[in-house]
Parts: sequence; C-alpha cells; structure tokens
Amino acid sequence: MYGDSVVFSFFLIFTGASLLATLSLYFRQPILIAYILLGGLLGPYGLSWVSDTALLEDVSHVGIMFLLFLIGLDMQPTHLLSMLKKGSWVAIISSFIFASTGYAGAWLFGFSHIDCLLIGAATMFSSTIIGIKLLPTTVLHHKQTGELVVGLLLLQDLIAIVLLILVTATADLESNTSGIIVSLLALPLLVGLSLLIVRWVLLPLITRFDRFHEYIFLLAIGWCLACAAAASTVGLSAEIGAFIGGVSLASSPISQYIAINLKPIRDFFLVLFFFSVGAGFNINIIGSIWLPTLLMSVLVMLVKPA
Repeated sequence: MYGDSVVFSFFLIFTGASLLATLSLYFRQPILIAYILLGGLLGPYGLSWVSDTALLEDVSHVGIMFLLFLIGLDMQPTHLLSMLKKGSWVAIISSFIFASTGYAGAWLFGFSHIDCLLIGAATMFSSTIIGIKLLPTTVLHHKQTGELVVGLLLLQDLIAIVLLILVTATADLESNTSGIIVSLLALPLLVGLSLLIVRWVLLPLITRFDRFHEYIFLLAIGWCLACAAAASTVGLSAEIGAFIGGVSLASSPISQYIAINLKPIRDFFLVLFFFSVGAGFNINIIGSIWLPTLLMSVLVMLVKPA
C-alpha cells in the first residue's frame, strides 16, 4: 500500500533521510550512510513501505550524471589529460592486483569460475560516486592528491565499461568484436565532438544570452543530459558522457555559476540513488554469505588501502 504512491514514497524517503542524517551528523558519520540504511529499512527486503524501487532507481541515476557533470566543470581539458596520463599505469597495475586478489579469495571459498571472475572484477573497482561524494569534505579537495584520486576513479570506470561489454555481449563473436570496437572508438569521438559543439555552438549562445540566468540553467541541464544520452547510445555509460559534457564546458567563464546552481538538483537525486542502493540489499541471504563476505571485506581492506 505504501509503495503505490510516489508522493508518499518521497515523503518517507526524505523525511526519514533527514532524521537519520541528523543522527549521522551527531555521531560524525557521512550522511550518505543514513540514506543507504534508510533504503534497507524501508525497502522491499525491510519493512516494504517503499516496495517498488525500480522507478526510483532509474530516476536516481540522474543524480550520478549531475555529480560527474559538476566534477567535470572543475577540470580544464588539458589539465585532465595530464592527470589521466599520470594515473594510467597506477590504475592498470592496481586493478590487476585487486582483481587477482578477489579471484583468489573467491576460489578458496569454492565459487565457480564465472563467479570468481565477477567477484574479482567487483574487487577491482572503487565506488566512484561515494569517493567523489566524500572527497569535497576532506582536505584533499582541489589538491593534487584529490585530483589524482578522481583521475584513478574515472580510469577504473573506463576499465569497467570494457569488462561490462565483454560480460554482457552475446555469444556471437562478430557481435562481441563490433560492440567493443564501437565503444572504444566512441570515447575519443564523443570527446572531440563535444568540444567542437561547445566552442562553436554553446559558448556563442552563452556569451549572447548570459544575462538570462534561467536560459543558462536550462542550457546546462540539456547539455549534460545530451552528452549522457549520446554516451549511452554508443555503449558507454551515461555517467561518463555527463562527465565529458562537464569537462567540455569547463573553459566557459560561466562554468562556476552553472556548478553552483546545479548542486541542489544533484543532491536531490543522490538521496534517491543511495536509498535505492540500500533498498537493493537482500537481508534474507546474509545468513548464507556472511562468512565469505566478512573475510573478503577484511582481505580487501588489507590489500586495498582506503
């Protein structure tokens, strides 16, 4: 009954999030933990007050797009390229080490070869969303170390895209090969095309109509979602497309104005995202996986520094 009304679902989510966030702040914990716990409590595996989380999950991914779009607005293209070059080998070597560790740990617990590969891939990656969400609250923000962390997370996302293509591709070898080639070629093409559109279309429009704040706001949202949709169409993640859209606009003199005005929208959708993450936790299977999960978590924390 509770999950049938979107308005009532939003009431439960945002009222509950504000209450748990208050407790989190009192105990000096990140408030995103409150959002995840609330999802587990009210979601289909908890009290089931918000049972239909599919729509919320789809809508919440818009928050991820806005988050990466805003991160991109703070990075000049030349500076980002230099940062990615510095972190490329670190990302590749560390990903291999972490994937091997995850595979070996899963193999010791008797998982199948496919399960070991999936667990190894999951061990390889960090949460870009959580990492970037927490980064501005630390002393690393806007420093070289923080920028390197963002670069490594984005490189891991690119590796994840390639792995997802390999995992989700059909059994047809020709289809696999063409899908991989299209996605790999699409990334530089999308970057180049977005830079051209910004230079010859968006920047002239911004310069001409910069006094109309509502227009700039709508233009920024449209550009973010257009880049996300274009990336999704060619097999890349929509989040990577949104980040490219932000980077392409970083050279605009009005980029910081756009970033400041989009932050409330980003935060609204991110609450829904972390709620949907918590709502996806199946509490009923904890009894059968708690030991492997606990030992794998300890192994990851020992091998993979936070």
